[in-house]
Amino acid sequence: MNATRRLWFSLGTVVFLSFAVLGYYGWEIYRQAPPIPKQVVTTDGQLVFTADTIQTGQQVWQTTGGQELGSVWGHGSYHAPDWSADWLHREAVFILNHWAQANGQADFEALKADDKILLQERLKREMRTNSYDPATGILTITPERAAAIQANSDYYSSLFTGDPKMASLREAYAMKMVTVKDADRMAALNAFFFWTAWAAVTERPGQPITYTNNWPADKLVGNEPASSLLLWTGFSVILLLAGIGALSAYYASHNDEPKDVSELPRQDPLLALTPTPSMRATLKYFWVVTALIVVQIILGIVTAHYGVEGTALYGFPLAEILPYSVTRTWHLQLGIFWIATSWLATGLFVAPAVSGYEPKGQRLGVNFLFLCLLIIVVGSLAGQWFGVMQKLELGTNFWFGHQGYEYVDLGRFWQIFLAVGLFLWLFLMTRAIWPAFRSDREGRHLLALFLISSAAIALFYLAGLMWGQRSNLAVVEYWRWWVVHLWVEGFFEVFATVVIAFLFVRMGLLGVRLATQTVLFSTIIFLAGGILGTFHHLYFSGTPTAVLAIGSSFSALEVVPLVLIGFEAYHNLRLGRAAPWVQAYRWPIYCFISVAFWNLVGAGIFGFLINPPIALYYMQGLNTTPVHGHSALFGVYGMLGIGLMLFVLKGLAGRQIWKNGLIKFSLWSINIGLGLMILLSPLPIGFLQTLAAFDHGYWYARSAEFMQTPLLDTLRWLRVIGDTLFGIGILGLALFVLGLKTGWSTQVGTSDLPQEGVIRPVHV
Repeated sequence: MNATRRLWFSLGTVVFLSFAVLGYYGWEIYRQAPPIPKQVVTTDGQLVFTADTIQTGQQVWQTTGGQELGSVWGHGSYHAPDWSADWLHREAVFILNHWAQANGQADFEALKADDKILLQERLKREMRTNSYDPATGILTITPERAAAIQANSDYYSSLFTGDPKMASLREAYAMKMVTVKDADRMAALNAFFFWTAWAAVTERPGQPITYTNNWPADKLVGNEPASSLLLWTGFSVILLLAGIGALSAYYASHNDEPKDVSELPRQDPLLALTPTPSMRATLKYFWVVTALIVVQIILGIVTAHYGVEGTALYGFPLAEILPYSVTRTWHLQLGIFWIATSWLATGLFVAPAVSGYEPKGQRLGVNFLFLCLLIIVVGSLAGQWFGVMQKLELGTNFWFGHQGYEYVDLGRFWQIFLAVGLFLWLFLMTRAIWPAFRSDREGRHLLALFLISSAAIALFYLAGLMWGQRSNLAVVEYWRWWVVHLWVEGFFEVFATVVIAFLFVRMGLLGVRLATQTVLFSTIIFLAGGILGTFHHLYFSGTPTAVLAIGSSFSALEVVPLVLIGFEAYHNLRLGRAAPWVQAYRWPIYCFISVAFWNLVGAGIFGFLINPPIALYYMQGLNTTPVHGHSALFGVYGMLGIGLMLFVLKGLAGRQIWKNGLIKFSLWSINIGLGLMILLSPLPIGFLQTLAAFDHGYWYARSAEFMQTPLLDTLRWLRVIGDTLFGIGILGLALFVLGLKTGWSTQVGTSDLPQEGVIRPVHV
């Protein structure tokens, strides 16, 4: 008991101190964010942009799909350029050519080497000098730069508004014919792109680095890695090694063995479980989960195909009906929806099973929540389509359409609706599990963790409501990563860890004391690096250098618990072979083993591949990012969602005996397909892009000139091998789940599902 209390104290200390630092530097991000000038004027008095135009442009950018079509400051999709880097380089080249022509040369490349060096130094002074006056809010630029802005505006207007001369480039960028519907919107979008590029090249007052820490890489304008990137990269590696050593020592000294096989139950404890009406009502959640998985994979195939045929699907002009920015949005959004739905439904199933108590009206609440989730899914996806197709006004788009921010694309109304739904889920969970919390002293600590992690899921989603339509992009990124990192990668993982512990305790495979202390310790280790590790997403998002230092250090600590994940996989494998009756649950358990594998590979190896500052400086927004994204999001959270779904389906029909052939093939096909998908295509493409960014600049690594080479085109086609195997596995999983209802996934002669009734309490 004393050990458990010490763990609770440590957890509280870690959480309090981490959020204190996160909050303090959040305020610094607000204070030091790149300013949005009230006016951009030339030295001869010409008005170029206003703050209103720039902020309206941000809203227009959101209607195009925002981060789902190209990227800004490195955050977003991998087709189309990073608009900040692309604008910046085009602006610089225009100015250099203008100066060269003034000296009687055709262009900059026609100059002698010494003359080039002189003009480049002049360019750096021109573009890196901060001419913003905080007292008046006016940014002053030279007429030459205003001319470059006009040239860029003409180029982007042709690209976004349907100029036939840009058809081949739109094909390369996977853009539909008309992405922005009118000239006024396009003018505002150009102003926003200029501002993002200006922040990327303009030095902070009194500092030799830009607002984005010298990102993106472009030697032409002097954007090269700052010394701080090298310093904190080295420090993060030292912290990683120290953390691994400390955790290994702790693990060796506290490695309690699981229960002796002779102490395990002789029969399946879940056979005594008679699901209540609310528990049985969760079944339809998993039907929807299965359907959403299939739809998500179909959209993923279409989205990947746009990489080789940017505006069509095998000749059919699909982009005019379902453009890349929509399919990618839906692909990401559905992934989050089905994973979250699986986890939420598991919680609703587990709560009454643990307490042995079915509150009055619980089934009605579960059904009402299900209806709300369906409305949110259908409504938000429809709104995103209407937004990208330019059918909504700017304000309406923010509320009901497409917000443009990756992973939190749904409109503000749908965000609020989902937040209300999460609090309803928390209420249903708490009222069902509370009797066990009051009566079960031995399991109270594990139950408390369950309730705290459930509350955190509802509370931390509220971070997605902290920005407005015209908030500074640096501020939006800060809060967005609260949702993506803290909500999805943080407290959802804590919740999942607790739920898995509950399941093993419920089956009699783990003792409650060992389960409680293991979960507490895992949570401490994960959150110690995970909370402040949020900052590793914000190195180059208009944040001060301290954010880079903290983010790099603590994101290295995030990897520490993952190096011992093999022990977790071995432990789960042993539990799966502990007793003959446990074999009935081997497929959910094998999913948990897959989670352990992908945690090590996807979150650990591929995550640390891109997280150190010097690596991310060249890799941010390249194809190395989806390597980490696919292996971590689907490999860890997706496989966990599938495992939890299979566990609940088995619990709802404990007396049924499953046929093994289809589910065995499906799980192997999914895992092998996911590995091939990553290794054959995005990983080699990402490495080639990284070399291009290092040698030529980030703009070049994302350009059509580089991305449309025959080698990269071949590598994109190679993804078909892994995608096909993965898709077959998903279809097999869907058929297996459907077969549990029709009977083809179960052996003949098995008993029917248990009848509804009063369940027996399960003391954890």
